[in-house]
Amino acid sequence: MKGHSPWSYTPCRMPFWEVGEVYICRIVPSETAVRLEWLPCGEVKVYFRKRGEGEFALAGSTSVSFFELTGLDGYTDYEFYAQSDCGRSRIRLARTGKTVGTVVNYLHPDDEAYAFSGRYLCSPSLLIHPDGYMLASMDLFAGGMPQNLTLIFRSDDGGKSWYYLCELCPCFWGKLFYHNGGIYMFTVSTEYGDLLIARSDDGGRSFSSPVALLRATNGKGGHGGIHKAPQNTLIHNGRLYTAIEWGSWANRDYGHSAIVASVGVDDDLLRPESWSFTEPVRFSPDFAPELADLSMPVMTIEGTVALTPEGELVDLMRFGKRGYMLAYAVDPADPEAPLTYKEIIPFEANFSKFTVRFDPVSKKYYSVATRLYEGCPDNARDLLSLMVSDNLKTWSVLCDLLDYRGIDTKSIGFQYVDFNFDGDDLVYLCRTAFNGAHNFHDANFSTFHRVENFRKL
Repeated sequence: MKGHSPWSYTPCRMPFWEVGEVYICRIVPSETAVRLEWLPCGEVKVYFRKRGEGEFALAGSTSVSFFELTGLDGYTDYEFYAQSDCGRSRIRLARTGKTVGTVVNYLHPDDEAYAFSGRYLCSPSLLIHPDGYMLASMDLFAGGMPQNLTLIFRSDDGGKSWYYLCELCPCFWGKLFYHNGGIYMFTVSTEYGDLLIARSDDGGRSFSSPVALLRATNGKGGHGGIHKAPQNTLIHNGRLYTAIEWGSWANRDYGHSAIVASVGVDDDLLRPESWSFTEPVRFSPDFAPELADLSMPVMTIEGTVALTPEGELVDLMRFGKRGYMLAYAVDPADPEAPLTYKEIIPFEANFSKFTVRFDPVSKKYYSVATRLYEGCPDNARDLLSLMVSDNLKTWSVLCDLLDYRGIDTKSIGFQYVDFNFDGDDLVYLCRTAFNGAHNFHDANFSTFHRVENFRKL
């Protein structure tokens, strides 16, 4: 084996791990069909069967890098593989049936193609490039697994169709963003791993070697490490801000402590010394009387930075008190000063990651969030709503985007949405558990959605 200097792979091939000589890089199931795409490999024959039934049958051959299995039974598992003079692909799995939105990528919960990292699709990150194309990334996770691989896809037609670009390893909980002519991935090496950043100058097809901004302990045994989500970046007074945390779920002392990372807008983002991090702040019920009923540790994770109408920079956090978010104030005069507790804010969608963005056209704040509703358990994620606020303190439901209440809260989930504004529309990428997911949390789809003329709703 030769050394590999870039961060990106097409694909990532681990020793003794069967990737397949023909690499199936994208799967899209629909009601009675399955589309499979692979990296170019000459003339390819595609074979399929119902899962575990009989011999594989030849579906057809093609010289292009995709094939659609059609005329299939609905809500049925199928196995398939592709073969050419190059060799054969792995046997892959898909379940037919209805989906939501536009499928960017799909992974059957029993498909072990990426099991060296995980088995489920997580951490949706959506980027709209100034040139008009879109990038979507997602990582592969599962409890107790390494969780260190991210897949990147591109759309050139506003999200109507997508195709595979590359993979990043190690990369987990990553966020793509554009800054000063380059595309950046801001991420960690694995769950509670080192904080990394790298740049792409070719539209996301390849990335430079990652630079470690902070080192971490990986959170084993209840120790702390870096936690983050694919959260927004915000520019204020010449600095770029985003939110991370320090801690772990297994930490019974402080859980996760809030941190805001920042860098000068004209600084070299790949130079660790350019970055500043606020000292981690442990949540305490002593912050305010309304928190006195909370027992430690309290969930304060996945912060999203925003600028209030009064010009105050805040870190808004998913919070372990049902029906509220928590706000910390950031000191823009000292980028390393600890955050200070500000307030808790009524918010109906707090038990899953959310992002808040300010729309300069309508002068309103928006969030696409998994909303809680009367009678649902705290972990329900079967109702996705568009929320709006004039002041960050009073939120209302503008409309429900995906409403599957009353069907199965244990196996349906719309969560961890990353969204942005695209002209008159709002677009979002969703971690979607639907039609045969392992459970509501362990998603089998990454889906893209467009809300047309959202300001007129």
